[in-house]
Amino acid sequence: MKKRSLVSIDDLSTDEIIKILDMAKKFEKEPTQNLLNGKVVSTLFFEPSTRTRLSFESAVSRLGGKIIGFTDASSSSVTKGETLNDTIRTVNSYCDIIVMRHPIEGSARYASEVADVPVINAGDGANQHPTQTLLDLYSIRKTQGTLDNLSVAMVGDLKYGRTVHSLMMAMARWNTTFHFISPEELGMPPEYKLYLDNLDLTYYEHTDLNEVSGKADIIYMTRVQKERFSDPMEYEKVKNAYVLRRSMLGSCRENMRILHPLPRVNEIHYDVDSDPRAYYFEQALNGVYTRQGILCFLLGASN
Repeated sequence: MKKRSLVSIDDLSTDEIIKILDMAKKFEKEPTQNLLNGKVVSTLFFEPSTRTRLSFESAVSRLGGKIIGFTDASSSSVTKGETLNDTIRTVNSYCDIIVMRHPIEGSARYASEVADVPVINAGDGANQHPTQTLLDLYSIRKTQGTLDNLSVAMVGDLKYGRTVHSLMMAMARWNTTFHFISPEELGMPPEYKLYLDNLDLTYYEHTDLNEVSGKADIIYMTRVQKERFSDPMEYEKVKNAYVLRRSMLGSCRENMRILHPLPRVNEIHYDVDSDPRAYYFEQALNGVYTRQGILCFLLGASN
């Protein structure tokens, strides 16, 4: 099988996305299978991660594979001045597939061009996070029964939020109506709006979440990412721009579900956790099944 990497959600056709989602559904019913016996997965996390790293490691373990790698660049030879090229070319010879998170946009694409094994982008700066997108799609399809003709509200940091960038590009395939809610300084970048314009899709921009809450099938909350700001004062100005509380959900549709890529800081109040429309912890669990599907798809294993 020819090497396939997953760097951007656009690396997958719509049929391939559906195939991975269908595989994830099977893994949800039977998560422990010995499909990656003898396979070695390298996890290279140059940035901190909890859910992405641990769900990948859980996925590999449940499939019978082995895991090598590091959880912090400070524990790698990067601290000695080793280049990304040399790290990838070295690790490449130790494993069957590489899962990489890196703070620099474009790093995953570069790694995929250097490596002889598939590379999975687990987040590259403010650019893309395609495996999060696939678990988001799985969560949306599971809760709504479809991906077609939905109304999706994206809230918070839309400028630096790689999760919303990837999800927007993916959901554009299913005639989605988008509502972008953010402070002006954290709005959806022009290139992503142009992407929707070229597809003749409808989107609206708002600064008030209350304008949209009753219109959405999915409310996708995001945190304002402190690590993306060079000026701490700019972060302080916008960090609490939106806080979703249970009292704000009165006008929401019954089928509406609240998603969040996590971690949350202040943007979803804890009183929302007990609302049946809160879905973010189930969403995180879906990451295990979806990443099982991604690994098996790229390595040519089938459930």
